[in-house]
Amino acid sequence: MSSPVEMTELYDNALLGILQHVGNIQNFLQVYFGFLYRKTDFYRLLGGPQDRMGFPPGVAENMVFKTFKLYEKLAEQDRERAMKPAKEPKAAPPAIQELEVQSELEAEAPVEEKRSSEESTSVTASSELSEETPAGATAASHADSDTTKAGQESYQTNADSYNGAVRDDYTWSQDYTDVEIRVHVPPTVVKGRQVSVDLQPGRVRVAVNEGGSQRVLIEGEFTHKINTENSLWSLEPGRCVLLSLSKTGEVWWSAVLKGETEIDVNQINRERTMATVDEEEHAVLDRLTFDYHQKLQGKPQSHEMKVHEMLKKGWDAEGSPFKGQDFDPSLFNIPPNAVQF
Repeated sequence: MSSPVEMTELYDNALLGILQHVGNIQNFLQVYFGFLYRKTDFYRLLGGPQDRMGFPPGVAENMVFKTFKLYEKLAEQDRERAMKPAKEPKAAPPAIQELEVQSELEAEAPVEEKRSSEESTSVTASSELSEETPAGATAASHADSDTTKAGQESYQTNADSYNGAVRDDYTWSQDYTDVEIRVHVPPTVVKGRQVSVDLQPGRVRVAVNEGGSQRVLIEGEFTHKINTENSLWSLEPGRCVLLSLSKTGEVWWSAVLKGETEIDVNQINRERTMATVDEEEHAVLDRLTFDYHQKLQGKPQSHEMKVHEMLKKGWDAEGSPFKGQDFDPSLFNIPPNAVQF
């Protein structure tokens, strides 16, 4: 998976063209968010558990804030490197970054960056154990299923557990490419130095520093690998340690840590938001949307329009039996697979 900077550089020319056209950053942001408003479900709120499009309150806003803080941190690192003496070798940015989100009452010392160890962990193959179902267990399994469904419906209405779950020590949520974990901390934990975070590709450990010892809040092996280069953590003083993890694969997680209770991924919103769809897929979705509206209005769809343009060239050509007559598209039955887009 590309780094955030490498991913956005692919679109620099197109974005520069838009920026030059609109003239300033404020208008550029209006174009960007206007696109999300008109072409995606970014601003759509979920109306109920059965609604499959949109987000619960706060999720879209959190996505914007998370992205802003990521690039703010990169800009801060650029400034720090520029201020170092020329003879001093430039250090690579940390694989896992820490951002401290301070409250109005806590705006004191600068945040210390943390770097995770770059140990690679082995992939553990999971096995499935088959057991015989004892007589009378069917009713119990149905009850468990109903309880799980009801629990997931409540999770879906909370931005912190959207597409995830609420656990004793943390809550977690996810979208198509990222996982966010909020590990609860005591109200007295207000500084980054009061916590210890170790993020590795395959495991995590979060602890609170208490005197000369540590109290572990969460520790274990991830159910799926993460991309440490694009992941970061931050402290929300007195509330939680926020782990913003980048998935290495586009897969829906059923649990954060191996061995913990899994959610039923069939009960979450597994639709990809338009923000995760690439340009080629965007074009296909736009064409399908256009065709749908054309069909409702009894107008030619995109594949028919493309063939009509080719037929018109020969319709009035020299020697054509239709020369001089108005083009009549109703004479042609054009199946969708007749055109390659």
